[in-house]
Amino acid sequence: MAAAGAASSGPVVLPCTRVGEGPHHVIAVHGWFADRGAYGPVLDILDREAFSYAVPDLRGYGEAREVFGACSTSEAAGDILALADSLGWDRFSLVGHSMGGSVIQRVLVAAPERVRRMVGLAPVPAAGVPLQGEQWELFAGAAESPAGRKMIIDFSTGGRRPDTWVDLMVERSLACVAPEAFRSWLDSWALEDFHEQVRGAKVPVRVVVGDGDPSLSAERMRETWLQWYPAAELVELPGAGHYPVDETPLETVRVIEDFLHADVGR
Repeated sequence: MAAAGAASSGPVVLPCTRVGEGPHHVIAVHGWFADRGAYGPVLDILDREAFSYAVPDLRGYGEAREVFGACSTSEAAGDILALADSLGWDRFSLVGHSMGGSVIQRVLVAAPERVRRMVGLAPVPAAGVPLQGEQWELFAGAAESPAGRKMIIDFSTGGRRPDTWVDLMVERSLACVAPEAFRSWLDSWALEDFHEQVRGAKVPVRVVVGDGDPSLSAERMRETWLQWYPAAELVELPGAGHYPVDETPLETVRVIEDFLHADVGR
């Protein structure tokens, strides 16, 4: 399903927030329900001396809301590389939440020599997500259904978050992404299977999941990410669901930056 609007025939330089002036460059990619504001809860607690972060809006989101195209993870990889080029970053690490986990793997496929490390936060596997029957209908209908979005967020956080927080997440998602783009992204991250292209990749990977995420769980990561990446490790965060940046921000920054700090400048 192609998104409507002013489509671009090639990569675009995505709008982004910059944080830090450190020598280790990091691009952090948001998920399906949020623009780059998804990382807002942790921006003030990032290590600005060790790292330089770029946090972009993907097509159809935030400041890139009117920038359309296929709205696919492979297209996004080209955009991420164009952003890195515009910043003068030859090599960089990648962080991706949920759908963003699929995007960063596409970047790895496109330019493996440029990726230092990858951190997936409740990340979608390179094989997609098996949504079928009523579950697929719920996700596909969420583009036009606030109630559907609420059901998905509530389920993915184990049904243990306050209604006011879930409602706020729904409101933010409605405000930050064009419905047609939201729907198009689903076809890409959920249905596309490119795991054979990442199998055996030697890049160091840390996969971070919440113990309250019923779908993109530790078990699911062991069946996918940890099978395909020889240098992958798994961290399960107590008290988090599918949105660890919101639910456990301090712990999330610690597990990201401890892993990135371990790179001694390859």
